[in-house]
Amino acid sequence: MTAATSRAGGVDRHGTGRIYAAADGGNSKTDVVLGDSDGRVLARVTGPTTSPHAIGLPATLSLLSELVAQARAEAAVPPGLSLTQLSVYVAGADLPVEVERLNLEVGRLGLAERVSVDNDLFALLRSGTADPDAVGVVCGAGINAVGRRADGATSRFPSLGQLSGDWGGGHHLAALVLHHAVRGEDGRGPATALTDAVRVHFGRSIVEDVSVGLHLGEIPMERLDELCEVLFAVAATGDEVATRVVRRQAAEIEALVRVAAGRLGLLDRPYTVVLGGGVLTARHPQLLDGLRARIAALSPAATVTVLTAPPVTGAALLALDALHGGHCPPEVEQAIQSYYGGIAL
Repeated sequence: MTAATSRAGGVDRHGTGRIYAAADGGNSKTDVVLGDSDGRVLARVTGPTTSPHAIGLPATLSLLSELVAQARAEAAVPPGLSLTQLSVYVAGADLPVEVERLNLEVGRLGLAERVSVDNDLFALLRSGTADPDAVGVVCGAGINAVGRRADGATSRFPSLGQLSGDWGGGHHLAALVLHHAVRGEDGRGPATALTDAVRVHFGRSIVEDVSVGLHLGEIPMERLDELCEVLFAVAATGDEVATRVVRRQAAEIEALVRVAAGRLGLLDRPYTVVLGGGVLTARHPQLLDGLRARIAALSPAATVTVLTAPPVTGAALLALDALHGGHCPPEVEQAIQSYYGGIAL
């Protein structure tokens, strides 16, 4: 049994007595873990997104309180025992003013003695590496990046979609597939195998019927995201249009790394690049191979790693870092990584 094995019997009163809760709130769901400073995981719960961009700040605060209460109940934490640390990492904490307000409002909930709230990319980054010099890129439904340096300096982007110049991510790639499929069919764009792939995927005789079906609600709009996987399947056959989109996505990720690392003065030094989010963890060779080559040319001393553990691992490690005054002991980190290593992303 590793130190991070969940204890169904509740809090171990012979442990350190320092209990933390950590949350990773992505765009689709929120994972909350409750554990102690020795590395034991006492409870894990999952709920809907807590992103304030998606549900608003009041709902974020209410749901977070509910999930922490569920974790306390699952771990049988006595009502009188306070959590020492609550570390929360949520999508939508992009601007300094948003991070500041979230820290203030979550602190007012009284869920723990100490509270830290920041963007969910920092949890992804910590999950992927303990290297203090690192850049993390998420390419899931959307796209964003952060960087950190050993002295505590960070680099981040507003991540407000088109308002802040963002390009790529699963939603955008899927929309581009339909865009090119339609234009390839009606002649406004070059012929592409995406046209037949989209038609077949939705069981329609022509791609125009797919567009009309989405518009009229006959095809649920959320199904549009399925076309992201269609893109990579068609690109793997050598289709020029699909390949061009994949290359453009690799170039955008490279640009995020270049700017984040450049702001921190890391480009010519050893640092770790952590890649996460569904588009990247799917490990499509065309995207990853091209991206690795680009980063190698950009920063020859950089190491590239693709996330293998869920980002809530990083949220837990960041909470444990806080409990241990900066960085948790190696044996505690190993226990947490081992525990979450067997959990699907």
